[in-house]
Amino acid sequence: MKKIIVFASFISLFGCAELQQVASQYPQLGTALGNPDIAAGLKEALNNGITKEVSKLTATDGFFKNQMVKILLPAELQKVDKTLRNIGLSSLADEGLKVLNRAAEDAVKEATPIFVNAVKNMTFTDAKNILLGADNAATTYLQNSTSQALYSKFSPVVQNSLGKVGADKVWSTIITKYNAVPMTTDVNPDLTDYVTDKAMEGVFKMIAVEEKDIRTNLSARTSDLLKRVFAMQDKKS
Repeated sequence: MKKIIVFASFISLFGCAELQQVASQYPQLGTALGNPDIAAGLKEALNNGITKEVSKLTATDGFFKNQMVKILLPAELQKVDKTLRNIGLSSLADEGLKVLNRAAEDAVKEATPIFVNAVKNMTFTDAKNILLGADNAATTYLQNSTSQALYSKFSPVVQNSLGKVGADKVWSTIITKYNAVPMTTDVNPDLTDYVTDKAMEGVFKMIAVEEKDIRTNLSARTSDLLKRVFAMQDKKS
């Protein structure tokens, strides 16, 4: 009995402030996180990543000068590009590639609400699996959850953006000149579908980069909740 009283006195003397300091330094030693906390932490992390990465892609050259997401020509148009360069129209070929990326940069501005809604609608089962999953587990969840809605949202926006940045006119000129070259087979590419798919790929790639940073870089965890939630993930290995 005396030992218990002495121990209790020690805790009292140690003080609440010191205990709180220890708990803040080692959040995994505190109270176990409940389901809502885990979900809220992942949602905060994903929202931070979405805002950061989508804004990068919407800037001028967000696609065009980022080799990870730069939109290149599909196989059907690579032969068009080569032919134009062979007949002295390299500048037109260069412009054709650039305007596809400009259209993606313009259209991807529509992505944020779709991703935010996907995060908002996450369930606890999703959150737990994502927390204990691979470095791109959250991105995979977003991709599975939003691809259909994102495509339907992107497609008309991309079509409008192709016109807005002048890509439709540039590519009309390119295709007309190519089809007029002797011994070539006429082409009629669906640029809207292609740019939509590539813009989506670019968004997911960049989100995956940010997710990995949050998982592996302690300084990327900018709130107490992020620190507590991802401390649990750190222990999975």
